[in-house]
Amino acid sequence: MNLKIKYLYALSICFLLTAQIGHSQSKSLPQLKVSKNQHYFVTGDEKPFFWLGDTGWLTFGKLDRAGIDKYFKDRKDKGFNVVQVMVLHTLNVTNVYGDMALISEDVSKPLITGGNNFKNPQEYDYWDHVDYTLDVAQKNGIYVAMVPVWGTNVSKGNKVSKAQATEYAQFLANRYKNRTNIIWLNGGDTHGNEFMDIWNAIGSTLKTSNSDQLVTFHPFGRTDSSENYHNAKWLDFNMFQSGHRRYDQDTLPNSFKEDNYKFVQRDLTLKPIKPTLDGEPSYEGIPHGLHDTLQPKWTDNDVRRYGYWSVFAGAAGYTYGHNAVMQMFRKGDKPAYGNKELWTSAINAPGAKQMVHIKKLMLAFPYLERVPDQSLIANQGEKYDYLVATRANNYALIYTYTGRKIAVNMGKIRGDKITASWYNPRNGKETKIGIIDNTGTKEFQPSGDKKDGNDWVLILRSN
Repeated sequence: MNLKIKYLYALSICFLLTAQIGHSQSKSLPQLKVSKNQHYFVTGDEKPFFWLGDTGWLTFGKLDRAGIDKYFKDRKDKGFNVVQVMVLHTLNVTNVYGDMALISEDVSKPLITGGNNFKNPQEYDYWDHVDYTLDVAQKNGIYVAMVPVWGTNVSKGNKVSKAQATEYAQFLANRYKNRTNIIWLNGGDTHGNEFMDIWNAIGSTLKTSNSDQLVTFHPFGRTDSSENYHNAKWLDFNMFQSGHRRYDQDTLPNSFKEDNYKFVQRDLTLKPIKPTLDGEPSYEGIPHGLHDTLQPKWTDNDVRRYGYWSVFAGAAGYTYGHNAVMQMFRKGDKPAYGNKELWTSAINAPGAKQMVHIKKLMLAFPYLERVPDQSLIANQGEKYDYLVATRANNYALIYTYTGRKIAVNMGKIRGDKITASWYNPRNGKETKIGIIDNTGTKEFQPSGDKKDGNDWVLILRSN
């Protein structure tokens, strides 16, 4: 053991006694909570909060301070307000400065120094870099949804015991108890029905220690936190991973396949009611099915479809992802899933620029009043032709992914007359159709050819 490790080991023995708290120099963000109707998120003063997330999974390990500054400013500029990150990708993880997170790959032994002076390597450690990232996120108005330990570290090799997990979760709870821009994603791409004692220990410890911080479970592909933890006291909202496979690639029995809106529809029938959202749909720029790099790649069209389908079905938000950004791919890195693009370029992918339009659209109307309502649609369709609708008393929104004709059962919102318009999810522009009678069944035809990616939102407003 070299001198630095000996020094750090000695200091780490007393980390629970010192109960180090992440420092914060910028103004705290409002604490998030579940809305009174239990479907959505709001800030402490009851203002609607639409979750627009990005998957920056390897941020803590692979980005230096300049990279952190660049990434979070970019995501703020593009309208994102949540970034999903792994705290421990592996048990031997080190950050870009060579700082290890743990002693002897033991989650109950975070490697802590006695200070946080960036210019002194003997003081600055992995956890100080996490603190720095949280400060930068806060400055940019972004909440960080943190996975304490990625699921494979628990599920493969039994390297984490319940006792270790509990002690580690208590360390996280103590260190970050004063943070208002933290959300906890328990699990991490893992089967919820396995190692439940560990996931329950982590979730319970985090929630019991800091009741104001939201906690959920990030599950394996094509599964949902509600399947195993819906009634857990620590779980504030549900998260599902709709995954990266096409309809024809999915052979799982009873799978929702690409129809991610079905997760939302199912979750909203459960009691007690809890918000739900798609925390990992198909990433832009990743091969269909993930592993065969010769397969086509998912595009901005696809990430828009997953977003509007799930949100209009009643989800409390949506998380976008890009193949290069989720792994923070740098020059010289070994690529995963066939990626060849640098993260610094991929942050400007078409889908990343378009995500803000769904957030702006949802918040342009009385957000907390909205409900999903498929009875608006007389010709719902299936697969990519599926139409999805949401409404409140004085507005309705209907999404088509393929530009097919929409037949609307009128009279579902107030008013004798309705103002209709088209909203373009690719650029956020609205085009007025006209004023129509709010009776009978009316048909609306978007412009352009009927094809995948010619998506539109029909907006109906009460006069």
